[in-house]
Amino acid sequence: MKSWIAALGLACVTLLGGCGKDDAAKQAAAPAAADSVPNPLRVATEGAYPPYNMVDASGNLVGFEIDMMKDICRRMKVECQFVATAWDGMIPALQAGRFDVVVAGMSITEERLQAVDFSDGYTTTPAYLVSANSNPLQKEDYGVPKVDLTSMSPESQAALDKLRGLLKGKVMGVQTATIHANFAEKYLGDVVDLRRYDTQEQLALDMQSGRIEVGLADAVTWNAFLQRPEGKDYSFFGPGFDGGLFGRGQGVALVKGRTALKTALNSAIKEMKADGTMKTMSVQWFGFDTSMP
Repeated sequence: MKSWIAALGLACVTLLGGCGKDDAAKQAAAPAAADSVPNPLRVATEGAYPPYNMVDASGNLVGFEIDMMKDICRRMKVECQFVATAWDGMIPALQAGRFDVVVAGMSITEERLQAVDFSDGYTTTPAYLVSANSNPLQKEDYGVPKVDLTSMSPESQAALDKLRGLLKGKVMGVQTATIHANFAEKYLGDVVDLRRYDTQEQLALDMQSGRIEVGLADAVTWNAFLQRPEGKDYSFFGPGFDGGLFGRGQGVALVKGRTALKTALNSAIKEMKADGTMKTMSVQWFGFDTSMP
């Protein structure tokens, strides 16, 4: 669901211990770490992408991915050490050895696979547009319920063309450095006034205040807003979007070459799917089954 942009500055705030430059350099340089399952396993997440990951009223990281990683760590017989860090710097910080894996609603895309490796996918949901219920965009017939960018049918192309026409001149919001921002830039960037936000919460707040008319994000993330009282006057509109640059579901990101760690992650994820744990957690946090087969 999200993308990345290489950043020069890396933000790293740990919830369980420090993240000093000297320690990170030593950990990144340790040859044994290249092909092993570390204990504790340092797990980076954003803490601002509900219900995948977020911070509760007590300041604790919670969400689907937090529960999932705790279960994965239990199956791998290692301790999970969660690290809250800014979204933009996650890939560079992972490569620098500041943590072992990234679990942050991160989609498996061809772009990312050039820089890092991924576990098997664990969830997938289409991207959707949202606007106020009173917006005329809500009443339009777009012809198809979903557009697959991998194999565009004539009907899907017609739906996209109609959407482009209706969105011309509109102010649209996306979270920065995400696959949704990539989609908006490629397919809509020449017709909309595109605004970028550091977090999904900031996007939703500007929609409520009227600073933007339309927002784009994945369906599950939108539900976290639409199901709250402040989201009661907003709804999905138009077709959903998946395939193509939206990737192949969400996965656990890790540095290339860590074969033992990737094997252990995939084994735990496979077990969770087989025994129903992944589905149960998905329904608990999302309200429906988003788990991948």
